[in-house]
Amino acid sequence: MHLNMRHEKYPLQSDSLFLVFEFTSAGPKVFVRKIILYSPTEVRNFFNLGFGDMDLVSGEISDRSITNNGDSLQVLATVAYTVYLFTARYPNACVIARGSTPARNRLYRMGLANQLTEVGTDFEVFGRRNNRWQVFRKNVDYDAFMVRRKHIFVSS
Repeated sequence: MHLNMRHEKYPLQSDSLFLVFEFTSAGPKVFVRKIILYSPTEVRNFFNLGFGDMDLVSGEISDRSITNNGDSLQVLATVAYTVYLFTARYPNACVIARGSTPARNRLYRMGLANQLTEVGTDFEVFGRRNNRWQVFRKNVDYDAFMVRRKHIFVSS
């Protein structure tokens, strides 16, 4: 695993199956509990990456809340790290992510573009545009993203 991300990550907790991860975003005035969920889709080995803030009153996860803790790069690095952990456990998994708003999709695209050299070492990265998956390219608008772990074959 070549994870050499340039941003600090938050400490994580996970369930035993590595399907649910939790961490706390620490800002100057507020601490926010963040949840990352890997949910199987109807297609075998395809998982949706869900991410949001835990509402402590309702127990619901909101993917539309805006924390404004000034730590978005650290939060994204933490979420990306869970993809490494998840795919280490499930090496044949394809992980699909989509922002809940166009602005979040743009943030995810910029985060992927910024880390593409590092991420591309271990993953094939795709973007969905016009209902078609294509190899991810910087500065192209996509409505969803997908990564799949590269399989390295070593001959003996």
